[in-house]
Amino acid sequence: MDTGILILRLLVGLLVAGHGVQKVSRRLGGKGLDGGVEEFRSDGFRGGVLTALAAGGGQIGSGLLLAAGFLTPLAAAGAVGVMTVALTVKWRNGLWVQNDGYEYPLVLIGAAVALSATGPGAWSLDAAFGLTAYPLWWSAVVLAAGVGCGLLTRLVLHRPARPGPAIAPTAQRT
Repeated sequence: MDTGILILRLLVGLLVAGHGVQKVSRRLGGKGLDGGVEEFRSDGFRGGVLTALAAGGGQIGSGLLLAAGFLTPLAAAGAVGVMTVALTVKWRNGLWVQNDGYEYPLVLIGAAVALSATGPGAWSLDAAFGLTAYPLWWSAVVLAAGVGCGLLTRLVLHRPARPGPAIAPTAQRT
């Protein structure tokens, strides 16, 4: 079982961290910090560089902590939070990823919560430091805190859609 948890932790954690690296650099196919800023602006977020750095840093930090199995509930809550924001951006496109839907963020949210439920396993920094006795109810805290922080972030940083300019009716030709 510990091997399976290690594989899942590494996969999910490194994917979340890599997603953050793309937001702030040109590594892993990213478009640099300017590209991250433009992505957030095109998705309707305010804040520019600060928003991109916070999102990228949150993804990198929570992903690396999750991969290392260190402070697992905190790491999982961070991953759930940033992926909740991503899910809200993609919500209008439906579930499936081929339509730019929220399938991928939802899978990462589910995997992070599952890791908070199972614990990080024997091959983790939590185990090395004797922090592996997280009770199962922490999963509910992780889910509530992560989703709550993600939705709060969306509420605070997302600009409401502006109505388009009014189009004057054209005169009928006779």
